[in-house]
Amino acid sequence: MLPAGKTLAFAAQGERRCLGVRRAGRWIVCPYDAVLGGASAKDQCARCAQLDRSRSVAADTMADDPRPYGVYLAYFGPGLLKVGITAAERGAARLVEQGAVAYAWLGRGPLMAARRAEAVLGSALAVPDRFTKSAKRAAREALPPVADRVAELARLHGRAREPALWPETLEPVEFACTDHTELFGLDRIPADVAELGGMTPGAEVVGEVLAGVGSDVYLRLAGEWGPGQGVGPGQGVGGVVAVMDARVLSGWVLGAAGGRVTTVPVRASVSGVGEREGGGQEGLF
Repeated sequence: MLPAGKTLAFAAQGERRCLGVRRAGRWIVCPYDAVLGGASAKDQCARCAQLDRSRSVAADTMADDPRPYGVYLAYFGPGLLKVGITAAERGAARLVEQGAVAYAWLGRGPLMAARRAEAVLGSALAVPDRFTKSAKRAAREALPPVADRVAELARLHGRAREPALWPETLEPVEFACTDHTELFGLDRIPADVAELGGMTPGAEVVGEVLAGVGSDVYLRLAGEWGPGQGVGPGQGVGGVVAVMDARVLSGWVLGAAGGRVTTVPVRASVSGVGEREGGGQEGLF
């Protein structure tokens, strides 16, 4: 857990290694002992990732999964709504992982029925099944009031329930919106947020946790920053808030920081423009 106010001070040690593959409830060590790049959010080498997707709901290679699935609408910001599915037994865990600001369930049914509903509704409602991390981050910096989020979700939920669109094989769920403002600490995220770059051997991160949204951790950094580090001059200790994708830590051995400042590159954020290094589209499940 990373509650607001917690101080983080850690350093990357050695090399970043592939985490291998999870099978039958346990992790199998990467047989290639592969070294990973420090900036990527991916924690597997290409060959382990290929093996992982050989039996995966997200890759449509696990159609025989007998578990019931829920179909949901997720809200990430104005105009950023998506339709998706997740195993019903996981509850809202997938919505939290994705950093959904708010969400509502649409229906429930077998995997293939949920898959068909996701495809049909996504096409009919003109909503995608994913957004880039940069788009999500930009939206968080200027969110409308909760009532507006609920209203936007309710409108889309109502359209999805129209008889001409609703799949007969899916059990409908009445509209109920869950908002994650308090869970994530969204009201603690400022309007202008920098970004932490990738880890390298010996790189250190020192700062105070402000908020956590999915895999993104917002930190008030300790230290002095100058133009060479991507943040404007004149911003002293406590003057920079930066977001770190915690997935870039997977595969590193983390030890205590030896200094008092962050040595990972800090990039000034240009909200909503392009895709940052290591910030590709996030997975479906």
